[in-house]
Amino acid sequence: MIALSLAEIATITGGQPHDIPDTGREVTGSVVIDSRKVEPGGLFAAFAGEHVDGHDYADKAIASGAAAVLATRPLGVPAIVVDDVQTALGTLARTVVQRLGTEVVALTGSAGKTSTKDLIAQVLQHHAPTVWTPGSLNNEIGLPLTALTADTTTRHLVLEMGARGIGHIRYLTGLTPPKIGLVLNVGTAHIGEFGGREQIAQAKGELVEALPADGTAILNADDPLVRAMSSRTKAKVLFFGEADDADVRAENVRLTDQGQPAFTLHTPTGCSEVTLRLYGEHHVSNALAAAAVAHDLGMSADEIATALSGAGNLSRWRMEVTERADGVTVVNDAYNANPESMRAALRALAAMAKGRRTWAVLGKMAELGDEALPEHDAVGRLAVRLNVSKLVAVGDREASWLQLGAYNEGSWGEESVHVSDAQAAVDLLRSELRPGDVVLVKASRSVGLEQVALALLEGEVSGR
Repeated sequence: MIALSLAEIATITGGQPHDIPDTGREVTGSVVIDSRKVEPGGLFAAFAGEHVDGHDYADKAIASGAAAVLATRPLGVPAIVVDDVQTALGTLARTVVQRLGTEVVALTGSAGKTSTKDLIAQVLQHHAPTVWTPGSLNNEIGLPLTALTADTTTRHLVLEMGARGIGHIRYLTGLTPPKIGLVLNVGTAHIGEFGGREQIAQAKGELVEALPADGTAILNADDPLVRAMSSRTKAKVLFFGEADDADVRAENVRLTDQGQPAFTLHTPTGCSEVTLRLYGEHHVSNALAAAAVAHDLGMSADEIATALSGAGNLSRWRMEVTERADGVTVVNDAYNANPESMRAALRALAAMAKGRRTWAVLGKMAELGDEALPEHDAVGRLAVRLNVSKLVAVGDREASWLQLGAYNEGSWGEESVHVSDAQAAVDLLRSELRPGDVVLVKASRSVGLEQVALALLEGEVSGR
């Protein structure tokens, strides 16, 4: 964070200094919410969570070198006491971003946000110093923490914005007003919370509504609900996709023998060839979105293509492909799952097969509400249609729906199996995997299926 005195932070947040010997002391380190991550000169924001209250760790934070604690009550250690820590953190982030004048690139969508954010960050680093959201810290706490890592050298601030309901993205854009707003897609992730795709589109479109007249809305031309958002913004609109009228589009899309996408990138200023290091054709759309952002910021088609072709995975458990010494390939995509990302992962698995046996180790897709049964059934059926060799459905009710869908799609469904938990899946795979097999592991984060992938890779270091 830029250097600010404790007195300045108190003024910005509307807080009161308590037990601070010198309010002129500057905060020069990071702002954190985990006392174990405090660094000398930093600021510890004490959140009271469901199971842990950060206020109980104030002494530890100060002992580790924190300049002060942002808290809701006096603690007997240097503290700035505010009415609400989350509100204060957001206000501090907004002030810092405004002082820096950093160009904010914000993105949202039902699927692919983190992968696309990572691509944008890697491409823009070729253009100017860039700070971006780590992992999926895309909510009302993670976003300001990310913004506060920017400093006077930061030119681009790339922020992923998630939403659990109407008004959430509007709140986030108020913290860090974007100049460029990107909407990837409107799918069925969290549809149980929103109530329908139209409501999801309403929430995602809050991003383009927040853009200034001299900003840019970057919209997916291949998604009708996203394309329609062009009427909800006063900013310039730039379309990306495979549609003929897209400003930034892909032609001659194909997959390499390893399942990595290649295509010809077309931008308003030229075209160039791209071969991604990522796996699965769904990354073409993500790459085009990143290319559209880069084009709007002045990069040439050749510069964008070079940067995209060199970009890799920055976030864990998202189509991480590792080849074991015995030739078994493990695809760890266990960070999260929704119907769109599940279908994309299965298609990527099928593309990687090349005559090898394929395994889909799948679990529950959460927060689908009334759509849960048909969506799990549809994923099971798709696995059959893609000729995945064996489906391992892991878990309870939703897993049984996955298996049932596979069984009802055709005789191949007899090759599916339903197991109770991750350990049962590991035991099955260890007994039946053969050299050359390809194993996809994917489910919603709450299922914890990364345990399966990690167990299969225990002691293995060979990656590709």
